[in-house]
Amino acid sequence: MAVLNEELRAELIAMREEDLRVRKELVDRGELGGSYVPAMEAVHIKNAARLRELIAQLGWPAEDIAGKDGAEAAWLVAQHAIGEPDFQKDVLRLLRECAASGRTPEWQAAYLEDRIAMYEGRPQRYGSQWLDDPRDGRLRPWTLAEPERVNELRASVGLGPLPPIPERGPDLPEDQRRAIEENVQWWLGWLSSKGWKK
Repeated sequence: MAVLNEELRAELIAMREEDLRVRKELVDRGELGGSYVPAMEAVHIKNAARLRELIAQLGWPAEDIAGKDGAEAAWLVAQHAIGEPDFQKDVLRLLRECAASGRTPEWQAAYLEDRIAMYEGRPQRYGSQWLDDPRDGRLRPWTLAEPERVNELRASVGLGPLPPIPERGPDLPEDQRRAIEENVQWWLGWLSSKGWKK
């Protein structure tokens, strides 16, 4: 039986808190929402590097060794390691193994699976990844693999029903639409430069 590692738990929570603190500062300054802000990227790179070290030493920090909040913090760090496709795929495998043995909730693997699918240009299964629609600026889910079964799939991993998808709104002014499209193109180029294959 695993023993809760309080030092590990505290370190993971501190990593998550640093991520959320920097994110909030950037949001408050109006700097988040376009290309990848270097300060945010630096936190994600640093946290992923440390999580990789912890995994090499201890395996995936599941709930039985990191506590519920520590394990969720580890998942968030991995979910935000968007510049590291191989690492995210390795973590997905570990999360699936831990979920199969009841050591992590299944929704964590579902979120990461959807994120990887989106970055690879594939439809997502669980509807966890949403993007700004350049036509009207409203958030909508990335392409769903099985729209008619999405709520069944979500329930199978402990997620509630898909939030309502907004009706089509009025078209954005041309400059706002172009800004969203340019942002999408920037991200596609950046993701490709990091090894994500579409």
